[in-house]
Amino acid sequence: MTGPLDDVVVVDLSRALAGPHATMMLGDLGARVVKVEVPDRGDDTRSWGPPFVGDEDARESTYFLSANRNKESIALDLKADADRATLLELVDRADVLVENFRTGVLERLGLGVESLLQRNPRLVVLSITGFGHDGPEGGRAGYDQIAQGEAGLMSLTGSGPDDPQRVGVPIGDLLAGIYGAYGVLAALHERHTTGVGQVVRTSLLAAVTGVHAFQGTRWTVAGEVGHAQGNHHPSIAPYGLFRCRDGAVQIAVGSEVLWQKFCLAFGLDADAEGMRSNPERVARRDQVIEAVEAAFADMDADALLERLADAGIPAGRVRTLDEVYAWEQTASQGLLVDVQHSSLGTMTLPGPPLRFFDPSGAEVTHRDHRAPPVLDEHAARIRAWLDTPRPGTPGTEAQGAETRDPEDDR
Repeated sequence: MTGPLDDVVVVDLSRALAGPHATMMLGDLGARVVKVEVPDRGDDTRSWGPPFVGDEDARESTYFLSANRNKESIALDLKADADRATLLELVDRADVLVENFRTGVLERLGLGVESLLQRNPRLVVLSITGFGHDGPEGGRAGYDQIAQGEAGLMSLTGSGPDDPQRVGVPIGDLLAGIYGAYGVLAALHERHTTGVGQVVRTSLLAAVTGVHAFQGTRWTVAGEVGHAQGNHHPSIAPYGLFRCRDGAVQIAVGSEVLWQKFCLAFGLDADAEGMRSNPERVARRDQVIEAVEAAFADMDADALLERLADAGIPAGRVRTLDEVYAWEQTASQGLLVDVQHSSLGTMTLPGPPLRFFDPSGAEVTHRDHRAPPVLDEHAARIRAWLDTPRPGTPGTEAQGAETRDPEDDR
């Protein structure tokens, strides 16, 4: 089974999370992703744990497993002439190269972007940094939590202004990867017209700033600085986490129609002083929270969620991750995939968040997903592929045929 990017070859020089997440997204869509790793130790995340799975001879980090499905691994020492030559052979066959080195590292290795594009003018290069390639702090090293703080996200997250909190996943890295993959697809599309590749740049700073949404315009347009407000929305009320008898539920009363329905279902006065409109309720948020939690006080969460559903009020519970992955709705959306790891056997991984359907409404399954590779697992296969004639030479198949792996025909 193939995917929409089946004719695309990606050389992945990235490590940690932002770049690997971008290349995993491309691999999910069918691209052939060749992950180039440091000999002996591999991607940094291979050592990030616990937790690890497997025994000492075949130990894998669950962190690494989260970002490297649908890839092949080859170990190359880019300071060694022979291995650098192998990388350049990969570049010759690639459509995309992804890197997240600090600014200047590729140039010192003799692999600067300009020289790569001269060698392969159709190449799309995705380059991800912490804070950007230029500007007064261009080239500064970036890790997710540092970027969350510097880009303002932590100031918006937490119980209050004096309690900045990081988001519970490396959201800056993940967003940079998502934006990076988005940029790569745009550059590949443009290449169909121009015939040439280009460089796509993003950073953790850019990615986090890019999702400030209304908090950004709250400052740039209205001159208000947003701050952390716990589990309640800064611009809508009631919208947030509310306590009930045996825990808490979340509700989102996002319109005046919903407010009227909510009040009718729970015996509140929709036209009480300070409650008539959303701006009034936001201004009196503490009063609204008190009134809502008083209405919920005698109800268990399950019964409360049923009543909210009957009233047409968007609501939900706060699930732990084990509950999320045991939830039938999660499975129904294809968010779990079973793969066969070469040393660990069958395992279940979080799956890609996209699904495709043909015009008849039938779901299109693009590929059988593959487990993340062990270090250097596919070196022999990749070298054998590089030894085959390139497309365009006499006797070879059409452009793109070399991207297929013979194992895909099994």
